[in-house]
Amino acid sequence: MIRRLLLLAASFSLIAADAAAQPEGESFADWRGGFRERLIASGAEEATAAAMLDGLQPEMRIIERDRSQPEFVRPLWSYLDIAASDLRIRNGRDAFAGNRDDVDAVAAHFGVRAEILIAIWGLESSYGAIPGNNDIVQALATLAWEGRRRDWAEAQLIAVAEMLESGYATRQQLTGSWAGAMGQMQFIPTTYLERAHDWDGDGRRDIWTNPADALASAANLLSRAGWRDGEPAIREVRVPVGFDFAAWDPDQSRLVSDWAMRGLRPASGEWQADDLMRAARLELPAGGQAPGFLTFPNFRVIKRYNNSTSYAIGVAHLADRIAGDPALVGPWPENNPPLTRSQTREVQATLNALGFDSGTPDGLAGPNTRAALRDFQRANGHLADGYLGRAMYDAVLASRSSDQAD
Repeated sequence: MIRRLLLLAASFSLIAADAAAQPEGESFADWRGGFRERLIASGAEEATAAAMLDGLQPEMRIIERDRSQPEFVRPLWSYLDIAASDLRIRNGRDAFAGNRDDVDAVAAHFGVRAEILIAIWGLESSYGAIPGNNDIVQALATLAWEGRRRDWAEAQLIAVAEMLESGYATRQQLTGSWAGAMGQMQFIPTTYLERAHDWDGDGRRDIWTNPADALASAANLLSRAGWRDGEPAIREVRVPVGFDFAAWDPDQSRLVSDWAMRGLRPASGEWQADDLMRAARLELPAGGQAPGFLTFPNFRVIKRYNNSTSYAIGVAHLADRIAGDPALVGPWPENNPPLTRSQTREVQATLNALGFDSGTPDGLAGPNTRAALRDFQRANGHLADGYLGRAMYDAVLASRSSDQAD
């Protein structure tokens, strides 16, 4: 029987050290043979290695998808149109109604809001309808052979071996996304070992065909990540004219009562007494002239599931809509969408040239880029919201032209 993955991590890193230095152009057969040895050395049985690797071939489409970086960035409002579409809301309510007893029991047991579980289910697999049909072993083996994330992919394959030897799944059951996530809640194998839950007590943690097990597994993950029962995840707010963006720190939490004193108001309804005593951060994912969100600790718990701000907002908003809450008020800055990757690289290089350090230009508007942009905005009298849209693209490049002219 394979030793527990966490106990294997240190020893496996030594076993894998030579593999990380494999020459470029290594054949898949060579990788497969080398990994078979590493897998068995980690504690797997030879029969398990054979079941996983015999006859296995790479799927080149997976490498293409892993290497591809979309040039165009989907605006948050376009993402939410899909994540919280009318159809997804209706299907979510139907899925909740059809699994009411299990959902309520799981939510009560783990102390996690039921609608959040339904929303994650909806975004991860369309409520179990589209869990993915890729062979997980083939997908992970392809990613390991490609090399950029070899250590990660091989660790996932070791976890797969433990799943098989523990009887948690059959080889045929191991299907999911091209990136290695499995089942109705899209767990990677290491997360499965750590957080998957056998809700119905049949001895199997079936996240592929058993909605109760899948929902309980997601609830277990959120609970262990620190979910606070009875507390919100987000609240849409209106940011007042004259708000001091220059003093705003997106990583700083304040009591809602403090935010209210600074002029923030709910986009719909009024502040409740319980809300005022909670700590929240102000997120402005589409800039200071678009809907803002006060985000509570549960928002960051959702990001432990998927570390995307758009995803976390999508889950929280879909959950609210399934529960009967109104749509977001908006409006969105559709005339000022986020930039393409090429445009972002251009802005990053220009900010660096102007003395605002955004790091190595990579086309991704991450924390360093947003901080550099806010410094530029403060220095040039712009709204210091850190939002990199078309308007700031024009402003930064115009500043470069002016600087060169001087």
